[in-house]
Amino acid sequence: MINVDNLEVSFSGSTLFSGVSFVINPTDKIALMGKNGAGKSTMMKIIAGVQKPNKGKVNAPKDVVIAYLPQHLLTEDDATVFEEAAKAFKEVFTMKAEMERLNKELETRTDYESDAYMSIIEKVADLGEKYYQLEDVNYDAEVEKALKGLGFRPSDFGRPTKEFSGGWRMRIELAKILLQKPDLILLDEPTNHIDIESVIWLEDFLVNKANAVMVISHDRAFVDNITNRTIEVTMGKIYDYKANYTHYLQLREERRAHQIKAYQEQQKMIADNMAFIERFKGTYSKTNQVSSRERMLEKLEIIEVDEIDTSALKLSFPPAPRSGDYPVSVDAVSKSYGDKQVFKQANMSIARGEKVAFVGRNGEGKSTMIKAILGEIEVEGKCQLGHNVKVGYFAQNQAAMLDPNLTIFQTVDEVAKGEIRTQIKNILGRFMFKGDDIDKKVSVLSGGEKTRLAMVKLLLEPVNLLILDEPTNHLDLKSKDVLKEALLSFDGTLILVSHDRDFLGGLAKKVFEFKEQRVIEHFETIDEFLERNRIKSISEINLNQ
Repeated sequence: MINVDNLEVSFSGSTLFSGVSFVINPTDKIALMGKNGAGKSTMMKIIAGVQKPNKGKVNAPKDVVIAYLPQHLLTEDDATVFEEAAKAFKEVFTMKAEMERLNKELETRTDYESDAYMSIIEKVADLGEKYYQLEDVNYDAEVEKALKGLGFRPSDFGRPTKEFSGGWRMRIELAKILLQKPDLILLDEPTNHIDIESVIWLEDFLVNKANAVMVISHDRAFVDNITNRTIEVTMGKIYDYKANYTHYLQLREERRAHQIKAYQEQQKMIADNMAFIERFKGTYSKTNQVSSRERMLEKLEIIEVDEIDTSALKLSFPPAPRSGDYPVSVDAVSKSYGDKQVFKQANMSIARGEKVAFVGRNGEGKSTMIKAILGEIEVEGKCQLGHNVKVGYFAQNQAAMLDPNLTIFQTVDEVAKGEIRTQIKNILGRFMFKGDDIDKKVSVLSGGEKTRLAMVKLLLEPVNLLILDEPTNHLDLKSKDVLKEALLSFDGTLILVSHDRDFLGGLAKKVFEFKEQRVIEHFETIDEFLERNRIKSISEINLNQ
């Protein structure tokens, strides 16, 4: 269907990748993988047609529709949520309006024999043929279904898009893409700004209703659930696997083991031949053999062993000071903003050492409850921190709150106290900020780098209650794995808000679900909760249309 032919991209004399060729078939669900900086987003932009390669091209039939959702985008502010999403059907509505206009013109004209009259009839016939070939679709119902699936309430449909945050605007753009039913959907980190239920809905849509899909994502469960093919970008070239992400990791290890073995055998062969050449150089009877081996070595293509991304964050939390038996107690707590009731009569008690997850759709009160627990907002009822509780809090927008004018070193030095100040460079090194990196301004850092820097600030003093609100946004898979290992070994109490199921899996032993103004306690692991929730949420969304 779509042919990627011999792509090459270079920046400032350095080649990002070259000689890249592959075909995207009509039902492929592709994960585009590789370490940060390998060129994944660049390749996706080229396929989308928003960036040109230095060499090569992307060939697709004229009628193929490719839709692209970048990591960051700006939407216009001239419409309501429903109107903006309905723009997905703009061509259909334009076609219908043009047919109606031409038919009205035919009703008023009397020059039945003229060329102009016949031209209008031909236009109406052409438009009609295209229009009536389209599926008989209830467009309003389709828009409503997509918006609900991505977390919007019916009361949101009439609100202007300018009232919504960047994450919610991303959902509107995603709804438009899904409604177009393109031949190829390109998604760059689509799950960063949507909650678990919406991720589950999106998975179901991509697997069962979408045509070809290519996705870049650090959400391992999402990638595994939707893809049947993995294209890895590494060392300027690609490897193509007919496998999902987890299977690809196994195949990649096998490939690297074969490469190492072949490399070692080749190096031994080179050493043996070099020794032969050195030994018999100048020996008349061996002249032909020496020359032959020298020519062979000159032409030899050295086997390359794929690099391993060793730039991994090394992370462990300081030992937690002992707190009271129940670090968090919430008793009959209610909170409203004007007429909007967020939750009412909520109760929870979290014991020392428990690791719990707050889950639910965005806007159901997870972050509000955290603010209530921390005493940052006034509520009805009683929120209480236990004896000797020391809180470490990572807010959802923690990275954005960093001062862009400070350097990395200054950011940490500003909050470090006492002895720890002598260790700042070592601590930053453990978080992959090495050498001259520490003099970089915060303003030039990527999202992942800012998140890591915000995490450094969190670790500067021991705490026994960690509250993390979406800590994995912008972290790559390896950094997320290291953070998860550190949280598993953390000996304090943990409250975790995250939409990343793979990250939550095995970590949270109890779940507090925020739903319909209630907080429901589930004595089950996050995996058990999500398995139930997956079936329930998709059927609810589909039944309520």
